[in-house]
Amino acid sequence: MEKVFRDPVHDYITVTHPVIAALIDTAEFQRLRRIKQLGTSSFTFHGAEHTRFSHCLGVYHIAKRITDYFSLNFPLEWNPDENLLTQCAALLHDVGHGAYSHTFEGLFGTDHEAVTREIITSPQTEVNAILRQVSADFPEKVASVISHEYPNPQVVQLISSQIDADRMDYLLRDAYFTGAVYGKFDLTWILRVIVPTENGIAFKYSGMHAVEDYIVSRYQMYMQVYFHASSRSMEVLLQKLLARAKALYKKYPEYFAMSSPCLVPFFREEHRLEDYLRLDDGVMNTYFQIWMTHEDPILADLARAYVNRHLLKSIKFNRDTVSLDDLSILTQLVEEAGYDPDYYTGVHSNYDLPYDFYRPSSQKPRTEIKILQKDGALTELSVLSPLIKSLTGTIHGNSRFYFPKEMMENPEFTKHIQNDTFFDKEERDESSKL
Repeated sequence: MEKVFRDPVHDYITVTHPVIAALIDTAEFQRLRRIKQLGTSSFTFHGAEHTRFSHCLGVYHIAKRITDYFSLNFPLEWNPDENLLTQCAALLHDVGHGAYSHTFEGLFGTDHEAVTREIITSPQTEVNAILRQVSADFPEKVASVISHEYPNPQVVQLISSQIDADRMDYLLRDAYFTGAVYGKFDLTWILRVIVPTENGIAFKYSGMHAVEDYIVSRYQMYMQVYFHASSRSMEVLLQKLLARAKALYKKYPEYFAMSSPCLVPFFREEHRLEDYLRLDDGVMNTYFQIWMTHEDPILADLARAYVNRHLLKSIKFNRDTVSLDDLSILTQLVEEAGYDPDYYTGVHSNYDLPYDFYRPSSQKPRTEIKILQKDGALTELSVLSPLIKSLTGTIHGNSRFYFPKEMMENPEFTKHIQNDTFFDKEERDESSKL
C-alpha cells in the first residue's frame, strides 16, 4: 500500500513501507502536527506556521532517497539491511519535541532528546509497539541512532552530523516558510555526490561547491532568521510568562488546576511522559489567553504582551566589555520605573559555529565534512575550500539585553545605552528601528 504526502519543499513524499506508514499514524507522531517547527519565530515571520510533523516527514524523505541511492550504487560499502533503521530514526528524530520546547526545557528541566528516546523505548507508547513488530530490540536500535551510540557511523551521520538529513530539510523548509532566500542550496546535487565510507559519509569532489553553498546557507539562516531579535524577544516574554505562572502556582493552586491543568505536573515537578505528551502549542496558547484576566497584574500583563505580540525592546551588547554590574544599572532603572526586573528584563544569548573540523579534545567533538577526491583520498572540507576555511572555528552571534520599550522614553536609561562603553553606535541605530 502506498501513502503519498504532497509537500511544498519536496513535492511528493511517498511512503511504501508498512512500518513507516504505521509510525506516522501513531498518536505520538500525529501530536507533531500541533507543534510549530520554529516556535516564536512565527511572530516575526508570519508564514512560519509549519510544524514538526512536516519537518520529520521531510527528514524521512531525504533519508529514504539517500539509503535507496546507497543500496543501488554502493552494494559493498552500504548494507541495505540498515535502510529501515535509518528511515525510522529520521522520521522519529524529533518526536520528543514539546510545546515551545527550547523555552520550556530551560524552565522545567525537560530534554526533548531524552523524551524522544523514551517515546521510542517505552512499552506504553504506540511508537514502541510498531517498532517491536520489526524485532524485540529494534526500538533500542532506533534510540541508539538518535543518541549517537549505534555502532555504524554511516547511519548515525546520516541523521546527525554537520551535513545530515535533518539539517538539509530544516534549512530548505524554514527558508520556504519564512520567505527567506538564504537557506536555499542544491539538495539534488548533494544527494548525487554523497557516498558511504568506512567511517561515515563523504561527498565527491565534484559536489564540493554545493556543500560550500549549504554551509553558507546555514550560516546566513542562523544570522538572519534563527537569531532574529524580535523572535528572541518573544522567547524572553514566553520564558518570563511561564516563570511567573510557576511562581504563582503555590498561591493559586486551584486556579491553575482549573485554567491550565496540563501544566500542573510541571509546576509540581512531578511530570510523567503522558503529561508531557498532553501539551502542544494550542493547549499552551489557550492557557495564555485565560491568564490574561488573572488578578495578578504581572501574569496578566505578560500574557497580554505575549498573545498580542507586544515586544520587549532590546540592545545588543558585547559580553567581553559589558559586565553584570553594567547591566544592573539598567535593571535598576527599570525597577525604579515600576517594573519587576525579574519579569521585565532579561539577557538572551545566541551563538553558532557554522562549521568546524574534528577536534577530539573539545567538549563536544563535531564530525567533519570529508571530500572524496578523484584519487580516492578523503580530505577535510576546509583544507580544500578557502571559503569554508574562513568560517571554520569561528563563532557567530550576539547577546541582547531586553527591557520594556517604555524605557526608551526615560532620559536616564537612554543616556546609559548611548554610552559607547556599553553599546556600539551601529547597534543603537539598528535598535531604534525595531
